[in-house]
Amino acid sequence: MKARTLVVLALVAAVAGWRLDLRALLASYLAAWWFITGALLGGLANVWLHQLTGGAWGETIRGPLLRAARWLPLACILFLPVLLGAPLLYPWQHGVQDGAFRQIWLSPVFFTIRSIGYLLLWCGLAIVETRARTRSPLRAALCLVAYGFSVSLAAVDWIMSLQPEWYSSVFGWLAGTGQMLTGLALAVLLIDRGAARKRLPDLGNLLMMYVLTWAYLAYVQFLIIWAADLPHEIAWYLRRGAPGWQAVAWVLVVGHFAGPLCILLSRHAKTAPALMGVLAAALLAAHLLDCWWLVLPSVEHLTRHWLWLAPLVAAGFGLAAWLALDRTRKERIHA
Repeated sequence: MKARTLVVLALVAAVAGWRLDLRALLASYLAAWWFITGALLGGLANVWLHQLTGGAWGETIRGPLLRAARWLPLACILFLPVLLGAPLLYPWQHGVQDGAFRQIWLSPVFFTIRSIGYLLLWCGLAIVETRARTRSPLRAALCLVAYGFSVSLAAVDWIMSLQPEWYSSVFGWLAGTGQMLTGLALAVLLIDRGAARKRLPDLGNLLMMYVLTWAYLAYVQFLIIWAADLPHEIAWYLRRGAPGWQAVAWVLVVGHFAGPLCILLSRHAKTAPALMGVLAAALLAAHLLDCWWLVLPSVEHLTRHWLWLAPLVAAGFGLAAWLALDRTRKERIHA
């Protein structure tokens, strides 16, 4: 009953946001959707990685991640509001782009076709993996390649093209690494950490690898753009140089990199179930903040209504995800 009440309240608040600032509501929706869907996709990517490398660590997280991935088709369907509201979010939908390639690539029809293609591909990957009765390194390799290629393009289309004059060759890799980090953090939260105490150091080492890779790619992207100092490249960082967003950047440096790294360097910390749970939750929160940082400053003419709409929409998605995962867990226990 409490969950239903919260859902009703969230819907009422969403309608209010719709009337006050639809663009802010859609931008907040896109960021929260990217976070939730990325966690499910990143979890699948870790399952495929384990099939290629082996190891006891993957046996611990395989079951929870595959059960969570069953909700990926529904998450893909929830992208429909972004497609319908694309003219409000993407400025290139109203004007002609410079260059023949940009005119073709950033056309509303081709954008919609590509978006549907990404979503259908991810649904297919989730269905194939969750229903597979055997493990196949070849299937895992093909799925990882398809995942990496599609996520990179989707990040360019849905996130980077919010500022069509800006581009980065690192952005797709950065988005994929963030998703795999989020997927593994979700797995650490879902497993029985007390029973899996022996595997926690391995999961902690893998988390540390993702944290370092994410930080390295983010730094390389910033360094290259800062060194070149080209107007069409620095525009992305100029919007995030405003006082509020600059503070968010420093929070990400601490919460998405420095803090987790200091904890994960400790062998004792990686064997503490409670601490690993707190760290996984903190990484999920930091990645949600990163999704806001990627999306919201890029949307033009955004009013301050996003300050309450972004947390509200994220809480709605989080509540739906918690209800879905809790239902899956109860069904497993009952079975």
